[in-house]
Amino acid sequence: MAIKDWHEDDRPREKLLKFGAVHLTDAEILAIFLRTGTQSQSAIELARHLITQFGSLAELLAAPQDIVLACHGIGPAKYSQILASLEMGTRYLDSQLKTGQALGRSQAVKDYISTQLRGEHREVFAVLCLDNALNLLNFEILFTGGISSCSVCIKHVLRHALSHAASQLIVAHNHPHTNATPSTADNLLTYELKKACDLLDIALVDHIIVGRNETLSYAESCLAPFG
Repeated sequence: MAIKDWHEDDRPREKLLKFGAVHLTDAEILAIFLRTGTQSQSAIELARHLITQFGSLAELLAAPQDIVLACHGIGPAKYSQILASLEMGTRYLDSQLKTGQALGRSQAVKDYISTQLRGEHREVFAVLCLDNALNLLNFEILFTGGISSCSVCIKHVLRHALSHAASQLIVAHNHPHTNATPSTADNLLTYELKKACDLLDIALVDHIIVGRNETLSYAESCLAPFG
């Protein structure tokens, strides 16, 4: 049955307008951006197939272009629509962070960092420099490592913060192929970085880890040295 023949409350666009986006599944959201399916699949069925094939919506969005374009039913036009939707979300969050409206909300910060790091296939370490009013001064990936590790120089992080006149920092890194559970090395780095920031009167606000399908905030989880 074509989507146009479904009950109005079950059609993704009508459902979004009537009940709000939070009531849509990942497949329904994706179907809105895909707009059409194939001769044998509706847009919803195509969206469900893609999410199942890649394991999650996040992994689909982070997958290399050639792999996504090799999927049946996905051509350059549909792939462009998917990328445009991702970029729109990134720019919206970026605009909120630059005005200081969202940095007091850990979920908004996690969403922003997730969109920035989710597509990285190697481990990277990023720093958000903030002023006293929690305005975003600078976001930058400072270190790039391998598949499962990334060396971080605390002195370089502090020099970077001082160069942007930052009074507060949020740091983040990714686990490209595992979950967001902190390792012993992650905990030690966070502790040493917090201690070094305190010496320069810079507040380390949070350390965020972006895993394959989840994002963890040290501060939100009350993990040391924030607990």
